[in-house]
Amino acid sequence: METNPAVRSCEVLVSGAYFADLVFHGLARPVRPGTEVFADGFGLVPGGAYTLAMALHRLGRQVLWSTDFGTDPFSAHVLACARQEGLAEGAYRHHPFPVRSLTVALASADDRAMVSFQDPVDGQPLGPLLDRLHPRVLLLPQLRWDKATVAGLRAAHRLGTLVVMDCHDTPATLDDPAVREALALVDVFTPNDAEALRLTGAGDLDGAIAAIAALVPTVVVTRGAQGALAVRDGERFDAPPVPEAAGIDPTAAGDCFNAGLVHGLLEGWNLPDCLTAATLCGAAATTGPGSSAALHAADLTRRLDRHLAPRLDRHPDRPSRTTTNVG
Repeated sequence: METNPAVRSCEVLVSGAYFADLVFHGLARPVRPGTEVFADGFGLVPGGAYTLAMALHRLGRQVLWSTDFGTDPFSAHVLACARQEGLAEGAYRHHPFPVRSLTVALASADDRAMVSFQDPVDGQPLGPLLDRLHPRVLLLPQLRWDKATVAGLRAAHRLGTLVVMDCHDTPATLDDPAVREALALVDVFTPNDAEALRLTGAGDLDGAIAAIAALVPTVVVTRGAQGALAVRDGERFDAPPVPEAAGIDPTAAGDCFNAGLVHGLLEGWNLPDCLTAATLCGAAATTGPGSSAALHAADLTRRLDRHLAPRLDRHPDRPSRTTTNVG
């Protein structure tokens, strides 16, 4: 399955739209029709697939992000932020018309509501990008099952590229054969618990995981305040939640979780330690508006050392992160 590593142009190809996130955080109570609520803070921060690309770049990964920008101020803002972060620009497309993608996020300490708008634009076909870039990992921020995506997923398998896909509140169910076909081409699927239940129609989370695991080799489920879990080859691993005293906005937590997970997979760590890295990255992201608090590599290393030290004290012969390299 592995191609010659020398021909690979990047470690991770992220494919997905940018969003400009207008984040109102520190809400004292939920926003209800006919009421006004003042926020403690506000930020205009880049989001969408930007968060995945930026978070992986901060962790030291070589990333290319396939996305579309237009002539509108939201495109200009996110592009400027991406350049400030130092993201490579080899997979961008620039259009001579507006390509607006924006979300208003209303965030309390442990949840958020969002309203979004997006100008329609056809994304870049995955197949030609994969053939050109030969990434080790293809990271998709939401469940997609259109014919072009399925063709791209088949190209990824042909190239030996690991496919990691989130669900992202997508209105799909396993009753649709096209959804099942797409998931059967995914290596790692990362829904949250509510998405897993809705996708499968199962009565409980165990049933939902079993239904997804029948299609996908590795299932990783985020559970908010209950942490996260992963299932591979019938074996389940649980990661407890990581408390963050200063948590103010969970908007980017899921994407930063996925970035930490992919980082661990690329490092060749075992699945429990990948899960730990993911929960640490996701928790840290809640300490700032939007994606602003995504961890850098040195920060994650320090947190992993502190988090894993008690486990190693109990099991001194166990290495902290064993090697099972991706691609």
